[in-house]
Amino acid sequence: MFRSIWCPSFALVLALAAAVRGADWPQLHGPARDGRSSETGLNWDWAPGGPELVWKLDAGHGWAGPAVSGDRLILFHRVGDDEVVACLDAATGKEKWAAKYPTKYKDDFGFDDGPRATPTIADGVVYTLGADADFTATELATGKTLWARNLMADYRPPKGFFGVACSPLLHDKKLYVNVGAKGAGVVCFDAATGKEVWKSTGDGASYSSPVLGEFDGKPAVVFLTRAGLRVLAPATGKSVYDFPWRPRDTNSVQAASPVVWKDEVFLTASYDTGGLLARLKGGQVEEVWSNDKTLSSQYNTPVRVGDYLYGTHGRSDAGAALLRCVAWKTGEVKWSEPKFGGASLIAVDGGLLALNEGGELVRFDASPDGYKERARATLLAKGTRPAPALANGRLYARDSKQLVCVSLKK
Repeated sequence: MFRSIWCPSFALVLALAAAVRGADWPQLHGPARDGRSSETGLNWDWAPGGPELVWKLDAGHGWAGPAVSGDRLILFHRVGDDEVVACLDAATGKEKWAAKYPTKYKDDFGFDDGPRATPTIADGVVYTLGADADFTATELATGKTLWARNLMADYRPPKGFFGVACSPLLHDKKLYVNVGAKGAGVVCFDAATGKEVWKSTGDGASYSSPVLGEFDGKPAVVFLTRAGLRVLAPATGKSVYDFPWRPRDTNSVQAASPVVWKDEVFLTASYDTGGLLARLKGGQVEEVWSNDKTLSSQYNTPVRVGDYLYGTHGRSDAGAALLRCVAWKTGEVKWSEPKFGGASLIAVDGGLLALNEGGELVRFDASPDGYKERARATLLAKGTRPAPALANGRLYARDSKQLVCVSLKK
């Protein structure tokens, strides 16, 4: 046991803003899970060595990105045979507390045996989901364990290729997870107790994380499960929209989160699958465009800026990922930057930041008129996959050996 922006609906924006501070980065892909930051006036004129290094420290294994709430940063990683939830001072990197529990997870392919899912912080609680489905709630102020359960033991889903990777989504004091079990494909949990509220579908688990949306005037939780698009009513789990969509190859993954814009959803995956833009309205799913030539991302989630999507195209494990700008409405490729590699993107201050898998931080313009790079610096080692966090003018990024904090303040 334990030892111690823009969003598809203005109402959802208000709800998210009430739960987090404006400069926080409390979950995967930021406050609204859309890869967007509201910060402005940052420094893009970097010295030759890159942005100012504020601090760095050793980190354990894992692909879970950092999360920030107020003056506290959560690092979720594996050290030895333990998964560790560590709370650090965001300004200094000094540890405030650490809670840990034993794990037996082993990556059968030898990639990484640490946690994959980024923590979610809300209302003074840290929610984490480990690689072997250890689901926990920890008090942010003290590190006290509030509840813990193991979803593998409770629901017995089939074992995936690379462990559990769904970053829990919090909405209206409920947590939503793609568990992937028979009769419990998606499960909703009470955030205060960890108890099941409802379960829905029999879909297997993907490596994608859910987002919020609003369709036909009603809120919804949006999943890309192993079977495809699932749009569910948050209160009941009732299916609102579903659309079968997955790679034909069984030796494949679906890892990018859905990108929701008003009544439209964009999905992307590699393995001869590609990108799909669907319109969900009046009980019908309309395919706007779909192909495998536009934006086929193996694991990174694209970011929408204006009428364009920015993201990586191609398989990162084959060394062939490009950076692309694509027209949202038509799927037209506006430009491609070759040999960029898989990358996590953040739209901020009128442009885009990318942390690529080579450990490089890159600033480029959010423009369909061509790739215009403004700055580039190496922060980490090759093999960087965790999504970074941007909070209070500081960028936090990690690989499987280090966590670094750099200042983007002027």
